[in-house]
Amino acid sequence: MAKVAFIGLGVMGYPMAGHLKVRGGHELTVYNRTFAKAEKWAAEFGGRAARTPAEAADGADFVFCCVGNDDDLRSVTTAKDGAFEKLEANAVFIDNTTASAEVARELYEAAKARNAHFVDAPVSGGQAGAENGVLTVMCGGDEAAFDRAKPVIEAFARMVGLMGPAGAGQITKMINQICIAGLVQGLAEGIHFGKKAGLDIEKVVDVISKGAAGSWQMENRHKTMNAGKYDFGFAVDWMRKDLDIVLAEARRNGAKLPVTALVDQFYGDVQEMGGNRWDTSSLLARLEK
Repeated sequence: MAKVAFIGLGVMGYPMAGHLKVRGGHELTVYNRTFAKAEKWAAEFGGRAARTPAEAADGADFVFCCVGNDDDLRSVTTAKDGAFEKLEANAVFIDNTTASAEVARELYEAAKARNAHFVDAPVSGGQAGAENGVLTVMCGGDEAAFDRAKPVIEAFARMVGLMGPAGAGQITKMINQICIAGLVQGLAEGIHFGKKAGLDIEKVVDVISKGAAGSWQMENRHKTMNAGKYDFGFAVDWMRKDLDIVLAEARRNGAKLPVTALVDQFYGDVQEMGGNRWDTSSLLARLEK
C-alpha cells in the first residue's frame, strides 16, 4: 500500500481514483476544484479530501492528475498552492491528462528540479474504460520512475506501456486520436452510403465486421449511430481539444495530416449543429442533416 494523491475528479478521474483505493488498496487523498465533489468521493470510498493540490500531494508517494488541458495542468502543479509545492523527493507524479508533449516535458523538468519524477500517462478507453478499470495507458518518462508507477497504475488499466522519454506518452495519445478520427469518419460514411443504397445496416455490419473493415468503433458504435443516438461517450468538444493538440504538434514536427485536419473541420460542423456534447460518432449526423 502506498500513499497516493489524485487531482481532478471528473468523469474519468472519479472512477480512476476509486480503483486506486478499492483495487489497489492504497491510502488516497483527493482534490477537486469543487471541494464538495472531493468530499463526496471521500465519503464514498473512504479517503480524504484536500482543499488544495499542494495539500493533496503533501507526503504522497504517487500523485495522479487528470484535468482538462495544459493551463489546467499548470494551475494544479506549478502555480500557487499547486502540487509541486509539496511534491516529495523521489515521489512520482503521474499525469493522465490528455495534454501537449510540450507541457509534459516542462513538468518533467520541474519535477526533476525537486528531485522528484514525472510520467506523462494519458489514457484511452473513455468513461466506460475508467469505470470498468480497463484503460489503456501510454507513458513517457524515465524507465525507473515508470517501473515504480506501473503496478499502481494497473489498478485502473488493462494495458500500461512506456513509449519513450518525457512527452512520448502524449505523442502516442495523439496517434491514437488520429486513428480514431479517420476510423469514425469512414464508419459514418459507410453507414450513410449503405442507408442511401437501401441496405439493412445491421446485416451489412454483421458481415463486414468479420473481415478487414472490422474495428472497435464498428463493433461498439454502429448500432447507436444507425439509430441516431449520440448522447454518450467521448464528447465532440473533447475530441476537438485533442485534435487541436495533434495539429499543433504536427505543425511543429512537420507531419502531414490531411485527413485529421479535415475530420477536425467536420467536428466543427457538428458543434455548429449543437452537438458539442454528442459522442464522437455523431459525424454521421453531419452527413444526414
